[in-house]
Amino acid sequence: MKVVCEGINLSEAVLKVVKACANKTTVPVMECIKLNARNDSLTLTATDGEISIQKKISAEVYEEGDVCVPGRTFSDFIKKLEGEQITLAVDGNKMEITYADNQTSMQVLPAYDFPKVDTDINENTIVVPTEELKRIINSTSFCCATDDSRPILKGCQIVVSGEEICVTALDGFRMATTTGKIISSTSPSMEIICPARTLNEIEKMLPSGEGNTELKVQRGILLICVEDTVLTSRLYNGDFIKKDNIIPRTFQTVVKVERNLLKASIERAAILVRNDKNSLIIFDISSDKIEITSNSELGNVNECVKAETEGKDLKIAMNSKFIIDAINALSEDTAVISFNNNVQPFILQNEGNKDSLYLILPVRTSNIA
Repeated sequence: MKVVCEGINLSEAVLKVVKACANKTTVPVMECIKLNARNDSLTLTATDGEISIQKKISAEVYEEGDVCVPGRTFSDFIKKLEGEQITLAVDGNKMEITYADNQTSMQVLPAYDFPKVDTDINENTIVVPTEELKRIINSTSFCCATDDSRPILKGCQIVVSGEEICVTALDGFRMATTTGKIISSTSPSMEIICPARTLNEIEKMLPSGEGNTELKVQRGILLICVEDTVLTSRLYNGDFIKKDNIIPRTFQTVVKVERNLLKASIERAAILVRNDKNSLIIFDISSDKIEITSNSELGNVNECVKAETEGKDLKIAMNSKFIIDAINALSEDTAVISFNNNVQPFILQNEGNKDSLYLILPVRTSNIA
């Protein structure tokens, strides 16, 4: 294989695909990026078995072929050559990288052991406005679990019904659910569970501005193509928790509060407890205010935020990070927080647009009378 390409193009492609390289694997080729030179293009592919990313760039191909390069080493090196024209030439188990008047060699692996990446995915197609898809991902994926104790919770449930898409994520302590409109779907109804990591990579790929994005699903695989970048991901199998069984229907205390004032107060209270396991803060809710307190060995915070309250007074403890994440995901100036008691989950929503809902479990503590 021998190709010549621009360093900036190669660097951008490598930085995109290297995110799919495996970490700490006993199979060295899974830590590699596969380079495939054909016709007038160079295609880069990486996969860790769950997610794969493929990117094609223009190149002068003098000798067709393919090879696997060590992903992160190659990425770090090429990133330093963005202003150069680069020649890649493979001879046996070495690749010569030529730039300006310099030359570097790098150990490579044969490409025949690299896993096959299936990009022929087109059985079901969902078309979503690009900005809507970005909003939905940003509004939910942060609530997914990050550990392997319940693998299915590391993904978001995506349900398509008619012209509506609903995405739900939860980690056992909090939940996010949001709805949006789609342009079209080849199936009138569909349910998949997509890894949060995949959705976050998709969000980074999506361009800004108007336009639509196609999500293609087949045989437990999701595919998305943005310009010359193709991402595929396996989907999770299993039964997702039914959100309608979790969300309370009625509430005893409903609070309306200016979102930015509440956020600022919680963030200050959280500073003193950020090293605690639950980052515990306490709301003491009365008719016209929320009193926010936190206590630790470093000191204590006690602040009041004006609020409109309907229903019973309430004192409740919660994880400050969880509520800050939910407040950040809201989009309106006024937030509505609805409670029942100090042991049942409470929800946060915008005052007007109810497309998104955030549910948080309180923390049981002896500090609550």
